[in-house]
This record gives sequence, structure tokens and C-alpha cells, in this order.
Amino acid sequence: MDSSLVSITSINGCVIIPTYNNERTLERVIREVLEHVPAECVIIVNDGATDSTPEILKAFENEVTILMNEVNKGKGYSLRKAFKFAKEKGYENALTIDSDGQHYPSDIPVLIEQAILCPGAVIMGSRNMEQEGVPQKSSFGNKFSNFWFKVETWITLPDTQTGFRIYPLKPLKKIWLFTNKFELEIEVIVKLAWRFVPFVAVPIQVKYDPSERVSHFRPARDFTRISILNTFLVLTALIWYYPRKLFSVRTWNVIKHEAIKPEESNFRKALSIGFGFFMGIVPLWGFQLLIGIPLAILFRMNKVLFIAAANISIPPMIPFIIYGSFICGQLFLTGTTNTTQLTDLSLEAIRKNVYQYAIGACIFATIAFIASFLVSFILLKIFRKEPR
Repeated sequence: MDSSLVSITSINGCVIIPTYNNERTLERVIREVLEHVPAECVIIVNDGATDSTPEILKAFENEVTILMNEVNKGKGYSLRKAFKFAKEKGYENALTIDSDGQHYPSDIPVLIEQAILCPGAVIMGSRNMEQEGVPQKSSFGNKFSNFWFKVETWITLPDTQTGFRIYPLKPLKKIWLFTNKFELEIEVIVKLAWRFVPFVAVPIQVKYDPSERVSHFRPARDFTRISILNTFLVLTALIWYYPRKLFSVRTWNVIKHEAIKPEESNFRKALSIGFGFFMGIVPLWGFQLLIGIPLAILFRMNKVLFIAAANISIPPMIPFIIYGSFICGQLFLTGTTNTTQLTDLSLEAIRKNVYQYAIGACIFATIAFIASFLVSFILLKIFRKEPR
């Protein structure tokens, strides 16, 4: 692409730099950003810094926009504040870059070029977390985040913790963001993915210089916040996003494509469907996909068909699954059925019914696995040729 066309103004964008006590790198980052972006398009958020940040910013106050938090509120709060300001000013895209010096502002045109080629997408600067000098805890944290992002969205990204991104601002107007710290950068991309906003990963440079970089990430506290957020996002995905995605036209097209994928055997496809029904019914509420997806990957099953079948446990089907499990449990334990026990709310009855349900659900799941495997395998044999 013509370099003259790669400009932040060509995507009606701004650059957001949140900063807190990064006096060693802040001035250099700002000056290098200004080499690639007009000053009027730069928004800096001083998140209640207590070092020399105010003095550093004073030299730029007549060039760039400076937003101020009187006390430290967190990176997430600062980004939300800047997003709101950018939307009010009419910007359509916002490029974020950290002020700790790990990113190279010279990569800004690389991200902008992709934003031009893929309008409306989230452009994620993807760091090489395996290179020499990257802290082990950062590499592990990124892999951990990537895994949960995939569970929550079905999307694979190489770097979900990067602070070097371009956000389309229009879809953000329809999203409620509530986190204030580092976890916001996870919350926002998950919720954008839930609105079917596309993602593009772009390789970028990264620098970890312990002599100048100051990280404000507190492993115990922030990891706990992120874990709580991921728990909320997984539950929301199970209850709302997965069923919504399952019944979309786009999803059915993907499932159809996977079903006729020529290089995969009918047996493996049927096995994936059967395993999906099994995991959707087995009594592991809230954890079916968390356990099932890694197993599907391990045994090289068709993940799309597995997840589609596992959605048998969507809310409208839950009463039928519970009823079927309860009946199977009664038949196995007593040889008879008595549905009136379902209305007995005494502690002893609840204890007994839970036991019957757990036993019955495992039996019901096994029956569903065998039945769905046989039916899908027979149908695939009839309507689809085996690959050579």
C-alpha cells in the first residue's frame, strides 16, 4: 500500500496513551508517536501519576489532548474515559499504545494499514512472546489469556494481552464495560467478539528493558480479578453467546462446511457429534465445554461439530435433560419410575434425587452418545462419500 495513504486520519482515528508512573519512558513514547501521528489526534490519560509525569506532560499540553484522573483509577478506567472522549469528538477508530516503552511507535503504520484493509475489525498487535528477554510470567499469562479467550469466543488469537491495538469505536457504543483495571482489555475484546466484530492479528516488535520499564501489574491481585472476570464471561458465553451463535445463519454455514469437509472420515465426524451430546448432558454444568474442548483437541475430533452438539444443554433443553436424567436414575436404582418425587422438596428427598440425577445423567449421556453417534454415522454413510 502507498505509504502516503497510511495515516491515522485515513481511518478517522486517534491514538490513546494511558499512563501511570512511567516517567522513564513516557516522553520518548510520546515523541516517537508524534513522528507518525498528528498531535491533534493524540489523547493522553494521566491516571493520577505521582512521579514526574505531570511535568513531562506539561511540555506537550499545547499540542496533544491530556485527560486527567485526580487519583489512580486503573488502566481500564482510563481507557473507558478516553473511548468516551474519542466517540464524543467523532473519531471512528482508536489506536491504543502503552507508555512503558515495550511497543515501538514505528509499528503504528503497520496497524493502520491493516485497519484500512479490514475496516471495522479490531487490529491486534501480536508480540513474539517466545523471543529472548520476555519475562516468563508474561509469556505464561498471555497463553492463559489466549486459552480463555478461545473458550469464550471460539476465536484463536496469538496475543490477547497486547496493549497495542486499534478499536473500531462504533460497536463500543453498544457495549457496556464495567471493569477498571488491566482486565478491561480482556473484557472489551470478548464483548466485541460476541458482537461478531472481526479480529486481525499483526506481528509487531516488542522490547522488555528492565532498566527502564515499570510494570504496574500485580500478579496476585490482578490475576484474581482476571480469573473472576473469566468466570463471568464463560458463564455468560454458555448461557447467552453460544446459543445465540449456534442459531445464527453464519454458524449453520460453518457447521455445514465442517460436515462436508472432504479430508475427515465419517467415523470421526460422527464421533465428534456423539461426544458433543455426551458432554452436553453429563452432569458437569458450567464445565462441559471447558473440559470437552481440550479433550476434543487431544483426540483430534471435529471441534465445530462437537461444540454444536454440546449445545444440547442450552436453557430451553435443560428441563428435558434433567427429567430424562432423573428417570434414567430411577430405573437404574429402583427399576421403577415415580415422577412425584420431583416435587418433594424435603432435604432427604433432595439428597436422594440429586444422587439419582447424577447417576441417571451419566446413563442418559451415554445413551445419547451411542444414539447420536449411530444416527449421524448412518446418515453420513448414506449421504457422504468417505475420503480417499
